[in-house]
Amino acid sequence: MPDENKSSVINNGVLKYEDLDHGFRELVANTPGGEKLANCYQCGTCTAGCPVSELRESYSPKRILKMALLGMKEQILTSPELWQCTQCHVCVAHCPQDVRCADIIRVLRQLAVGGGYVPQRLYDEAERIDVDLREERIKLTEELCKQNTGVK
Repeated sequence: MPDENKSSVINNGVLKYEDLDHGFRELVANTPGGEKLANCYQCGTCTAGCPVSELRESYSPKRILKMALLGMKEQILTSPELWQCTQCHVCVAHCPQDVRCADIIRVLRQLAVGGGYVPQRLYDEAERIDVDLREERIKLTEELCKQNTGVK
């Protein structure tokens, strides 16, 4: 997340209470898909298993959840990290608290669009990219199997 976004709420590594949105956690939890947010106890299993985190060390689903829990609404809804999630649901499969991180990220994306933080076009394109990537993987693995097994 860019430092300029953090500076409005964080001063010398300290969150400023008055700059947090204290109802944001409930807004997320009351939106379909965000109900399990409060279950998160920040164990980090979501980030440890995340394929995006594996490629980009700075990406952290755990941090996204923490920001939502703390009420860092502006910072999370304007963060490019929200759009880097591939919606693979590995985090969901591994979470010991059934937090459903990928679903919460989808909720945060919807709130970002609904709140005017980003245009609908960004949401639509991110969704299209996710589908395209899955389709491409299926196509490539089918071709790979054909080449290596002789199955047509």
